[in-house]
Amino acid sequence: MKTVVIGRSGGVDSSVAAIKLKEAGYHVIGLFMRNWDSTINNDYLGNPNLDNDICPQEEDYNDALAVSKKIGIELHRVDFVKEYWDFVFTYFLDELKRGRTPNPDVMCNKYIKFDLFIREARKLKADYIATGHYAKLIDGKLAKAKDRNKDQSYFLAYVDKEAFRDVLFPLGDISKSEVRKIALDYDLVTARKKDSTGICFIGERNFTKFLENYLPNQPGDIVNIETGEILGRHIGLMYYTIGQRRGLNIGGTEKRTFVVKKDLDKNILYVAMGGENKYLFSKRAIIEEFNFLTDERPYKCGCKFRYRQEDVPVNVEYNDDNTIVLTYEGSKAVTRGQFAVLYDGDICLGGGIIKEVYQD
Repeated sequence: MKTVVIGRSGGVDSSVAAIKLKEAGYHVIGLFMRNWDSTINNDYLGNPNLDNDICPQEEDYNDALAVSKKIGIELHRVDFVKEYWDFVFTYFLDELKRGRTPNPDVMCNKYIKFDLFIREARKLKADYIATGHYAKLIDGKLAKAKDRNKDQSYFLAYVDKEAFRDVLFPLGDISKSEVRKIALDYDLVTARKKDSTGICFIGERNFTKFLENYLPNQPGDIVNIETGEILGRHIGLMYYTIGQRRGLNIGGTEKRTFVVKKDLDKNILYVAMGGENKYLFSKRAIIEEFNFLTDERPYKCGCKFRYRQEDVPVNVEYNDDNTIVLTYEGSKAVTRGQFAVLYDGDICLGGGIIKEVYQD
């Protein structure tokens, strides 16, 4: 009997993934990762009094433990608090300081779930590694899941391709509704638990209040990029992203207003009116630190500039320094700091960080 060590969270997906592995005849061991501790992390900043709230991970661990007992598998626990701070949260803060929009979930997959976790799993004599991601491996290549609405290959595109060598994705061929039904049939405590939408491992919090603990606010003007008119005040550029419409608190405008640019030097948030405004669209982007998952280098393929976006047809120019240049007919709200992920049909070719975006 082969041993599979599965990354366990307190959610329904990893619970059902463990069940699917047991039904397939594997010896299944659960491994829960503890990656956030407010007290410890605040000590890194020299201020132990910041953000001393209750971390939802303890509740998640108790749910994971309850499910493990219910389905009859071991559950181990490992502490990656310092590593998460060093490789994920520090990156997150640095990107915000640069005026970019980071994606900590992508970095968490790269450095925690598919690196440190795998090393710990090997200590438990794992033949295979598994997670509750909605993704597939086809002939060793990362691919989109059957449930396209839940497909998470976008978040896995920055993982070293060698890390997928002994990985199983039990949810790759089933839908979210099927996952819920299996959990209900097993009467799991996670069966009706809602999906997490917060920052990876930190949970759902008041983002503004949380971030104030780590980066000082610098309020400034909100300016109409076409007229130069000052429309209001922003609470800090780090709280906004390109294409954002809600939360601008601008009154007196007839058309919908969108964020189109951030000027760090002048601390100005530029906005434009209307969802089809030219300032929302770009035709070219430079992608840096591209992580190739296959040997293919197509000059035409599909690209996701953000999660759940339909694939955008792009032309690709490859450089020698893992930088690529993408040109396309026009895509909305392509954002510096986010990830551009390339696809050849269902196969994920890899992904990189959006460095620069151009309108022509």
